[in-house]
Amino acid sequence: MKNAIRKGFSFGLTSGVITTLGIMIGLNASTGSKIVVIGGIISIAIADAFSDALGIHVSVESEAKYSEKQIWSATLSTFFAKFIFALTFIVPILLFSNSIAILISALWGILLLSIYSFYLAKRQKIKPHKVIAEHLLIAIAVIIITHFAGQWIARTFI
Repeated sequence: MKNAIRKGFSFGLTSGVITTLGIMIGLNASTGSKIVVIGGIISIAIADAFSDALGIHVSVESEAKYSEKQIWSATLSTFFAKFIFALTFIVPILLFSNSIAILISALWGILLLSIYSFYLAKRQKIKPHKVIAEHLLIAIAVIIITHFAGQWIARTFI
């Protein structure tokens, strides 16, 4: 049971951080609108949390080694982790200007990924800096790519 919950939590946290940062940075770069960014975060928190939870459900269900209870534990832990972590990114948007909020959100996402990556590395008894660097490299790539994609969208379609 713990393994199924850990699997769902890991997926939900990671996806919640990466997907939410990507959507909010892309939307901010293309529109600069606080309401659009908030709408994107809420949409991700709901739609993508359900989508990821179903994806984990089917993935875990496809492995014969998990019980029905474990499958639902992974499903629910994915949903709640994704939903809650995604919603945490609304706080800076509500409190600060978009440019400051995006910076705070990026730092918040990097902190969350770093802490969880450190935990994973220690649990697996491997060097934390390698795991952290690998995960942060992907997050930073998403941040950079979605920023430039958002700018391109603004130039092309607005």
